[in-house]
Amino acid sequence: MAWKGSLALDYRCDRLRGAPRTVLYDRHDGPLRVLASLYPETPSICHNVLVHPPGGLVGGDVLDIDLTVGEGAHALVTTPGATRFYRSTGATATQRLRATLAEGARLEWLPLETIAYNGCVGENLMRFSLAPGAEMIGWDVLALGLPASDQAFARGRFTQCVELPDRWRERGVIDALDARLLDSPLGWAGHRVLGTAWFAAGS
Repeated sequence: MAWKGSLALDYRCDRLRGAPRTVLYDRHDGPLRVLASLYPETPSICHNVLVHPPGGLVGGDVLDIDLTVGEGAHALVTTPGATRFYRSTGATATQRLRATLAEGARLEWLPLETIAYNGCVGENLMRFSLAPGAEMIGWDVLALGLPASDQAFARGRFTQCVELPDRWRERGVIDALDARLLDSPLGWAGHRVLGTAWFAAGS
Protein backbone atom coordinates (compact mmCIF):
# COMPACT_ATOMS: atom_id res chain seq x y z
CA MET A 1 0.00 0.00 0.00
CA ALA A 2 1.44 3.36 -1.06
CA TRP A 3 1.38 6.36 1.27
CA LYS A 4 0.50 9.85 0.08
CA GLY A 5 1.47 12.63 2.45
CA SER A 6 1.58 16.39 2.30
CA LEU A 7 2.77 19.06 4.67
CA ALA A 8 2.39 22.82 4.32
CA LEU A 9 4.61 25.04 6.46
CA ASP A 10 3.95 28.78 6.59
CA TYR A 11 6.44 30.83 8.61
CA ARG A 12 5.49 34.40 9.44
CA CYS A 13 7.14 37.21 11.35
CA ASP A 14 4.96 38.41 14.23
CA ARG A 15 5.90 41.94 15.32
CA LEU A 16 2.76 42.66 17.35
CA ARG A 17 4.29 41.64 20.69
CA GLY A 18 7.40 43.79 20.55
CA ALA A 19 10.48 41.85 19.47
CA PRO A 20 10.08 39.98 16.16
CA ARG A 21 9.03 36.35 16.55
CA THR A 22 8.82 33.77 13.76
CA VAL A 23 5.58 31.80 14.05
CA LEU A 24 4.73 28.60 12.17
CA TYR A 25 1.29 27.81 10.79
CA ASP A 26 1.12 24.25 9.46
CA ARG A 27 -1.30 21.71 8.08
CA HIS A 28 -0.75 18.10 7.08
CA ASP A 29 -2.45 15.24 5.33
CA GLY A 30 -1.19 11.70 5.77
CA PRO A 31 1.98 10.48 7.49
CA LEU A 32 4.08 13.63 7.50
CA ARG A 33 4.13 15.90 10.52
CA VAL A 34 6.05 18.65 12.23
CA LEU A 35 7.03 18.57 15.89
CA ALA A 36 6.55 21.53 18.22
CA SER A 37 8.27 24.79 17.34
CA LEU A 38 11.44 25.44 19.33
CA TYR A 39 13.35 28.68 19.93
CA PRO A 40 16.79 27.67 21.29
CA GLU A 41 18.54 30.72 19.79
CA THR A 42 16.11 33.64 19.78
CA PRO A 43 12.35 34.13 19.23
CA SER A 44 13.09 35.37 15.73
CA ILE A 45 14.42 31.93 14.61
CA CYS A 46 11.89 29.08 14.62
CA HIS A 47 13.32 25.53 14.70
CA ASN A 48 11.22 22.60 13.49
CA VAL A 49 11.76 18.87 13.04
CA LEU A 50 9.85 17.08 10.27
CA VAL A 51 8.79 13.53 11.12
CA HIS A 52 7.58 10.74 8.87
CA PRO A 53 6.30 7.96 11.20
CA PRO A 54 6.48 5.12 8.61
CA GLY A 55 10.25 5.65 8.64
CA GLY A 56 10.90 5.63 4.90
CA LEU A 57 9.46 5.60 1.39
CA VAL A 58 8.64 2.57 -0.76
CA GLY A 59 7.53 2.35 -4.38
CA GLY A 60 4.44 4.47 -5.03
CA ASP A 61 4.83 6.69 -1.96
CA VAL A 62 4.62 10.44 -2.56
CA LEU A 63 5.54 13.07 0.03
CA ASP A 64 4.94 16.74 -0.81
CA ILE A 65 6.33 19.56 1.33
CA ASP A 66 5.30 23.14 0.60
CA LEU A 67 7.30 25.61 2.66
CA THR A 68 6.76 29.37 2.72
CA VAL A 69 8.89 31.81 4.69
CA GLY A 70 7.29 35.24 4.93
CA GLU A 71 8.94 38.63 4.94
CA GLY A 72 11.34 38.98 7.87
CA ALA A 73 10.77 35.41 9.13
CA HIS A 74 13.62 32.96 9.82
CA ALA A 75 13.14 29.17 9.87
CA LEU A 76 15.47 26.25 10.55
CA VAL A 77 14.09 22.90 9.38
CA THR A 78 15.66 19.49 9.98
CA THR A 79 14.74 15.82 10.42
CA PRO A 80 15.26 13.41 13.36
CA GLY A 81 16.88 10.74 11.18
CA ALA A 82 17.78 9.77 7.65
CA THR A 83 15.24 9.87 4.83
CA ARG A 84 15.14 6.29 3.55
CA PHE A 85 14.14 5.13 0.09
CA TYR A 86 13.52 1.38 0.35
CA ARG A 87 13.54 -1.38 -2.28
CA SER A 88 10.79 -1.14 -4.89
CA THR A 89 9.11 -3.67 -7.16
CA GLY A 90 9.11 -1.03 -9.90
CA ALA A 91 7.04 1.96 -8.79
CA THR A 92 8.81 5.24 -8.01
CA ALA A 93 8.88 6.73 -4.51
CA THR A 94 8.93 10.53 -4.63
CA GLN A 95 9.68 13.29 -2.16
CA ARG A 96 9.10 16.85 -3.39
CA LEU A 97 9.99 20.07 -1.60
CA ARG A 98 8.86 23.46 -2.87
CA ALA A 99 10.16 26.36 -0.79
CA THR A 100 9.30 30.02 -1.38
CA LEU A 101 11.09 32.81 0.48
CA ALA A 102 9.69 36.33 0.58
CA GLU A 103 11.77 39.49 0.68
CA GLY A 104 14.08 39.50 3.70
CA ALA A 105 13.21 35.91 4.68
CA ARG A 106 15.80 33.37 5.84
CA LEU A 107 15.76 29.58 5.63
CA GLU A 108 18.16 26.96 6.97
CA TRP A 109 17.30 23.64 5.28
CA LEU A 110 19.39 21.08 7.19
CA PRO A 111 17.91 17.56 7.00
CA LEU A 112 19.90 14.48 7.92
CA GLU A 113 21.15 12.24 5.12
CA THR A 114 19.13 10.48 2.43
CA ILE A 115 19.77 6.74 2.03
CA ALA A 116 19.01 5.02 -1.27
CA TYR A 117 18.65 1.34 -0.38
CA ASN A 118 19.56 -1.43 -2.79
CA GLY A 119 16.73 -1.91 -5.29
CA CYS A 120 15.07 1.44 -4.69
CA VAL A 121 13.48 3.55 -7.40
CA GLY A 122 13.38 7.03 -5.92
CA GLU A 123 13.18 10.74 -6.62
CA ASN A 124 14.20 13.53 -4.27
CA LEU A 125 13.23 16.87 -5.81
CA MET A 126 13.93 20.25 -4.17
CA ARG A 127 13.08 23.71 -5.48
CA PHE A 128 13.89 26.95 -3.64
CA SER A 129 12.50 30.27 -4.95
CA LEU A 130 14.06 33.35 -3.34
CA ALA A 131 12.72 36.90 -3.54
CA PRO A 132 15.18 39.84 -3.49
CA GLY A 133 16.88 40.09 -0.12
CA ALA A 134 15.98 36.52 0.90
CA GLU A 135 18.78 34.21 2.07
CA MET A 136 19.15 30.51 2.62
CA ILE A 137 21.67 27.86 3.49
CA GLY A 138 21.04 24.23 2.71
CA TRP A 139 22.68 20.89 2.42
CA ASP A 140 21.96 17.48 1.04
CA VAL A 141 23.82 14.25 1.75
CA LEU A 142 23.07 11.13 -0.31
CA ALA A 143 24.29 7.66 0.66
CA LEU A 144 23.97 4.74 -1.76
CA GLY A 145 23.21 1.46 -0.01
CA LEU A 146 24.65 0.45 3.35
CA PRO A 147 28.23 -0.56 2.49
CA ALA A 148 29.29 -0.94 6.13
CA SER A 149 26.57 -3.61 6.47
CA ASP A 150 27.55 -5.32 3.19
CA GLN A 151 24.39 -4.02 1.51
CA ALA A 152 25.73 -2.43 -1.65
CA PHE A 153 23.66 -0.32 -4.03
CA ALA A 154 23.80 -3.06 -6.68
CA ARG A 155 20.52 -2.33 -8.45
CA GLY A 156 18.02 0.48 -8.56
CA ARG A 157 17.84 4.08 -9.68
CA PHE A 158 17.78 7.36 -7.81
CA THR A 159 17.06 10.82 -9.21
CA GLN A 160 18.17 13.88 -7.28
CA CYS A 161 17.43 17.49 -8.19
CA VAL A 162 18.20 20.73 -6.35
CA GLU A 163 16.97 23.85 -8.11
CA LEU A 164 17.08 27.58 -7.47
CA PRO A 165 15.23 29.01 -10.50
CA ASP A 166 17.34 31.32 -12.68
CA ARG A 167 20.39 30.72 -10.46
CA TRP A 168 21.44 27.10 -10.14
CA ARG A 169 20.26 23.59 -10.93
CA GLU A 170 21.92 20.34 -10.00
CA ARG A 171 20.34 17.16 -11.31
CA GLY A 172 21.66 13.65 -11.18
CA VAL A 173 20.25 10.30 -12.22
CA ILE A 174 22.14 7.53 -10.48
CA ASP A 175 21.71 4.03 -11.89
CA ALA A 176 23.28 1.24 -9.86
CA LEU A 177 24.56 -0.35 -13.09
CA ASP A 178 26.33 2.82 -14.28
CA ALA A 179 29.88 1.83 -13.37
CA ARG A 180 31.36 4.78 -15.27
CA LEU A 181 29.49 7.23 -13.04
CA LEU A 182 29.92 5.36 -9.78
CA ASP A 183 33.46 4.04 -10.08
CA SER A 184 35.45 6.23 -12.48
CA PRO A 185 37.64 9.15 -11.32
CA LEU A 186 35.33 11.47 -13.27
CA GLY A 187 32.34 10.32 -11.22
CA TRP A 188 32.01 9.07 -7.66
CA ALA A 189 35.40 7.28 -7.83
CA GLY A 190 34.11 4.29 -5.87
CA HIS A 191 32.70 6.37 -3.04
CA ARG A 192 29.08 5.87 -2.04
CA VAL A 193 28.30 9.10 -0.19
CA LEU A 194 27.97 12.52 -1.79
CA GLY A 195 27.29 15.79 0.01
CA THR A 196 26.33 19.19 -1.36
CA ALA A 197 26.07 22.41 0.65
CA TRP A 198 25.02 25.81 -0.65
CA PHE A 199 24.31 29.37 0.35
CA ALA A 200 22.02 31.47 -1.82
CA ALA A 201 20.61 34.98 -1.76
CA GLY A 202 17.80 36.47 -3.80
CA SER A 203 18.60 39.35 -6.12
